[in-house]
Amino acid sequence: MKKLTYFIHDGKGGYDPLFEYSAGDVGLDEFYARQLCTYFVIKGSQYELVSNEMDGEEEILVLENRGRNNSVLDEKSYRGSGIHVEFRRYLESENYRLISTVPCRTHLDVIRYLLKDITDVPNIGQMAVTSTEIDEDRGVYVLYVKDLHESHIE
Repeated sequence: MKKLTYFIHDGKGGYDPLFEYSAGDVGLDEFYARQLCTYFVIKGSQYELVSNEMDGEEEILVLENRGRNNSVLDEKSYRGSGIHVEFRRYLESENYRLISTVPCRTHLDVIRYLLKDITDVPNIGQMAVTSTEIDEDRGVYVLYVKDLHESHIE
């Protein structure tokens, strides 16, 4: 892999480039971690992954714009502080409350969390993962989780 490019599907059959990483910008483990995220937040907007493709040495992520990313009260930036994973409750009524944060040594550590349907949340226990996100604005991966017995998603 030499390049990872995010494209926005314009809804009319076209695709506009949004963001690009080259192999010199990020490591292979980060290339893979980014591809496992359901959502991508950049410059205050949220995008949803609709297609993950390859074209030779290029990795292509096709996104749909979901509009403005709503910030919540307990958000903080992790830029310059290493790699982190946040666990947040997937309940709008709880304002997507932060329930735990884990520092990671490498993006391979992050991938372990991103691959799971059920994950161990530190100091909480097992919870179901509803979606995953890379928040480029804050420099953090986010896992949205719910209790195992919760059958609905708000």
